[in-house]
Amino acid sequence: MNKMLSLLYAPRFPAGENKKTVDEQLQNILKNATSEIEVAKAFHELNDLKSRYIGKKSELNGFMQQMGKLSATERPVFGKKVNDVKAAIESLLEAANERIKENIYTQSIATSSFDFTMPGRPVLMGNLHPLTIIQNQIEDIFLGMGFQIAEGYDVEDDFHNFDALNHPKDHPARNLADTFYIGKDTLLRTHTSTVQIRTMEKHKPPIKIIAPGRCYRNDKFDLTHSPVFHQTEGLVVDEGISFKDLSDTMDIFLKKLFGSEVKSRFRPHFFPFTEPSAEIDVSCVACGGNGCPTCKNSGWIEILGAGMVDPNVFDILGIDSERYTGYAFGCGIDRLAMLKYKLPDIRLLYENDVRFLRQF
Repeated sequence: MNKMLSLLYAPRFPAGENKKTVDEQLQNILKNATSEIEVAKAFHELNDLKSRYIGKKSELNGFMQQMGKLSATERPVFGKKVNDVKAAIESLLEAANERIKENIYTQSIATSSFDFTMPGRPVLMGNLHPLTIIQNQIEDIFLGMGFQIAEGYDVEDDFHNFDALNHPKDHPARNLADTFYIGKDTLLRTHTSTVQIRTMEKHKPPIKIIAPGRCYRNDKFDLTHSPVFHQTEGLVVDEGISFKDLSDTMDIFLKKLFGSEVKSRFRPHFFPFTEPSAEIDVSCVACGGNGCPTCKNSGWIEILGAGMVDPNVFDILGIDSERYTGYAFGCGIDRLAMLKYKLPDIRLLYENDVRFLRQF
């Protein structure tokens, strides 16, 4: 510090007693400030020293007020000397401030009962829910085949949930035992086929959509059933659509979801809104089709329902059934997740057990 002072604040004015006295005074101010700042132990002490040495009423500020008495050539040299001292004091105050902070922190550690050498608690990262993972995979597969994603309402009316889908008035699905009714003609949708109906109401063919979403049925919560579950419905309507188009689409979808080695088969079935209708099975993902408890030793697992859209549905919605044909399909996202991840109980997907969810 003494070497620095001698270099920075050596007299630069022409030889003379008054100029030399000013230089000495500036050096004395810096020396005094240095000695007091270096021994300061609290923030309030630093504030007092800052006010005393570089504040408005400080001796250093008094030097700046004398600049008006100097000549034009002396003024910039004198001003630089004063500003250099001020900058040096500010630097000392800043360093002392950090020193006091560090001392306070060190003392708090020394007097604290907390062991700062112990490792911290791990911060767990969140994961996507398995249902979300499967739904994202389904959407990616169908988007890759040119489908669009459509959305609808969880609360629906009787027409869109049943009538427009060719359900007769006495169909068992309309019973209170199967459906959650909110009002006389208002209910929680039992499938996302309602989105297909609303899409055909608003848009003319060609139509190529999937409709993933939450559904509700009055089922007992057990190993394989839940009153709240998730479905993905699909609909394709255009000229010349055939059952072979449906078969090829389902084969591509199932192979991409479960692996290229998976086989699929169609079995005749009945759905009110498709004709002909079929249920689609896949070779058991647990045993590869050899037979096991998962597939009840049949080698096959039912996976989804599908069929050609019944012309009556087109007629209800004002679509020319002589010109257009289409196919529809629907599968439970929960069931797909159970099969893909080999889950024994659907309730695992809804209990939010962190031990279970961490596995995905």
